[in-house]
Amino acid sequence: MNAARGAAARQRVTVRFAALLLIAALAACATPAERFDRRAVALGMQPADLPGEGFNHRAYLAGVEPDSATLHVYIEHDGTPWSTFNHASDDPTPTTPFALELMARDSGARLFLGRPCYFEGRTDSRCNPLLWTHDRYSGAVVSSMVAALRGFLSLHPYRDVVLIGYSGGGTMAWLMAARIPEATRLVTIAANLDVDEWTRIHGYSRLAGSLNPALAPALTPAIAQLHFVGGRDTNVPPRVAGSFASRHPEARVIEIAEFDHRCCWIDRWPELLSGAPSDPRKLPEWGRHPDAGDVLSYTKPNAQ
Repeated sequence: MNAARGAAARQRVTVRFAALLLIAALAACATPAERFDRRAVALGMQPADLPGEGFNHRAYLAGVEPDSATLHVYIEHDGTPWSTFNHASDDPTPTTPFALELMARDSGARLFLGRPCYFEGRTDSRCNPLLWTHDRYSGAVVSSMVAALRGFLSLHPYRDVVLIGYSGGGTMAWLMAARIPEATRLVTIAANLDVDEWTRIHGYSRLAGSLNPALAPALTPAIAQLHFVGGRDTNVPPRVAGSFASRHPEARVIEIAEFDHRCCWIDRWPELLSGAPSDPRKLPEWGRHPDAGDVLSYTKPNAQ
């Protein structure tokens, strides 16, 4: 009897282990877009598809209510544009969500807006690797992002739009801002806002087909800008933002000494976002921002 019970127990363990292996195998076979979608749904977000200008855009919605006046729009990092140093990736979709996780820690009306050719959008006829490598911040990409957002706003007329972007998503958000009449604030996190300086630091080939915020005309003063950078960030070092700020004195850059490119933005995001003033231009050029703890404000290019 005991032997029979032991055999049955071992069989149940074996079946459970096999089931776990099958689940793991299926998860491993999932595409980056499928894994991203599962994470977004697990975070309580509603998937949607928004038409852009010649491209389709994957989007995720949360807290979209008709009586809300403000919409926070999140834009993700560049994902995986290259599979090796000199070979473009077949799928640039991010394998690790970051702006999505920031959005999950926010509240109110929120929209995650994906880029052209990401999230299984590569079936669009205009998609080619240039659009997620050298042309990732090109006029065509920006125009389609703007068209997708404008289409959403035509159905959901929010009065104020806050553009929020992480890493390359911050660069994209800056390039979009001037073309969104409802935009009142722009917040970036670890963004490569001087694209040429960023490629030079890393020895990358110049993104010849891309726009560079550092070289673009200033945004209207009606759009308050706040750019967070990490003092320990080796991907986008503080001097990249400093170079941008030297050409855009209307922007405010906030360096957090102990942060790097990944740590610790997600954990501290509610605090940082709630502590960010509605008009960052009122921050002192030097000194600690009284509402954000150990955050140091600077606008000069040598302020690392």
